[in-house]
Amino acid sequence: MSLSVGHTETVVMRVWLVATLVVVIVVAGLAGAALLAWPQGSLAPSSSGIVQVSLPGFAGDVDGVQVVGSGGRPVQVVLRNGAVFPLGQLAQGRRLTVTVEIARPQWIGWLVGRRVTRTLAVVTPSAQPSARLLSPKRGAHVVVPYSTPVARVRIGRQRSRTLSTPASFVPLGRVAAGATSSGTLLVAVAPRPWERLGAPVRVSWFVRGTKPQAELVVAPAAGAVLWPGGQLTLTFSRPVAEAIGSRLPRIGPATPGHWTQEDANTLVFEPGALGFPLGAALHVTLPRPALIGGRSSRVITWHVSPGSELRLQQLLARLDYLPLRWHSSADPSKTPASELAEAVRPPAGSFSWRYAKIPSSLTTLWRQGQTNDITRGAVMEFENEHGMATDGIAGPAVWRALMKDDLADRLHLGGYSYVFVHATVPESLNLWHNGTVILTSPGNTGIPSAPTPFGTWPVFEHIPVGTMSGTNPDGTHYDDPGIRWISYFHGGDALHAFPRASYGTPQSLGCVELPEDDAAKVWPYTPIGTLVTVES
Repeated sequence: MSLSVGHTETVVMRVWLVATLVVVIVVAGLAGAALLAWPQGSLAPSSSGIVQVSLPGFAGDVDGVQVVGSGGRPVQVVLRNGAVFPLGQLAQGRRLTVTVEIARPQWIGWLVGRRVTRTLAVVTPSAQPSARLLSPKRGAHVVVPYSTPVARVRIGRQRSRTLSTPASFVPLGRVAAGATSSGTLLVAVAPRPWERLGAPVRVSWFVRGTKPQAELVVAPAAGAVLWPGGQLTLTFSRPVAEAIGSRLPRIGPATPGHWTQEDANTLVFEPGALGFPLGAALHVTLPRPALIGGRSSRVITWHVSPGSELRLQQLLARLDYLPLRWHSSADPSKTPASELAEAVRPPAGSFSWRYAKIPSSLTTLWRQGQTNDITRGAVMEFENEHGMATDGIAGPAVWRALMKDDLADRLHLGGYSYVFVHATVPESLNLWHNGTVILTSPGNTGIPSAPTPFGTWPVFEHIPVGTMSGTNPDGTHYDDPGIRWISYFHGGDALHAFPRASYGTPQSLGCVELPEDDAAKVWPYTPIGTLVTVES
């Protein structure tokens, strides 16, 4: 039987179609198998960098690395020996997303894809001491254990250093080598050399041994200078309740703030917003004695950093208690923390006289950054306005009130007054206020046997009427009631009204006597702190 040509061609075509389909299926299967089985590359956390890139044979090459933080901010990195490292220092515990693009070999890329992307989210490692209260043997090195190996460390005030090999145990070095007594230090570490040091952690140690009382280490050390914005840390060798009972230590002078128990053995006192009282001798009294430096005691003492004379002047000028202004280009924002810091370390700036015409006898008194009569008088006026003892000394209470007023922009509204007396006949008193001499009056100073001394003094007592008594040059006593408009400025010497037949010559026993009407006008301008200069 013979087949037609057309039928033969149809059969052949069907065979070819089937063969082609089989080939396509086989090739597709091979391609799919190759795609699934071909080395892909992977990312994993790194023991030295951020991540480790693993590229098996024929997986390809890294064509790009992108690292972003949790906020989408890019992190500059470099690839070294398969590990991704940051080009700058990163914080511990920071969340990062790492994306690596891998370019496959060209000869197989047509089959399995020319590129593949791998992504991994990681958190930069952090480290904390697994024990903060240590008990080394006498003479042994003090060693701090960590939950994970650390690569960088800073002990106390030493410079940070990188360890040759990351370690889980960090010796405290010379400071605590061969321990013979208790101690405490701040230690900061980082698990990776490229990480920033973490917040310093206080580590304390007590040499092993049985002692009749609880031992105590304090920070800052007893007798040290205490930063006004800092805190006090008391660490006992025994639990707090066992060491001192249920009562908390007392702080003197009284300081706003609160005690917290950081752990079973540690109490921390955090002062209020305006810190410890500037310049004070601060002491803590324990409910029960403890061994401090080998001695039994209930009282620990520190010295709080004093306020700067320059900053005192800056604040008085800002609050309009001085005849000067203070100018600064620094950030004008004010916080309790910035007030405290600047009280000890004044910001840069300059002073200028507030008024165009200033008596020369006043300008010569000014000493920037140094104690002077202008500053003392301003402090006395400030003390008087705030109900304090007017001694002209900027003690802790004055500093606290000054900082409060500065934070509240509570300015002095009385203006600035100054009195200068000419003791050359015809004698006169001049009242200068806010840049202008507003009154000139004839006056009487002391007779030759009881002269009014030359110099400058602040008014220290200011009364509308009183009794003036004392001893005459001949030894007799006087007692004059009803004297009006009195402003004492030097011992028993005062500005006041006194009836005389004439004025302008030495007639008093050291005071500056004025006619009644003029004395009444002068008195409101001479509150406590007003400077009075007597000159020839």
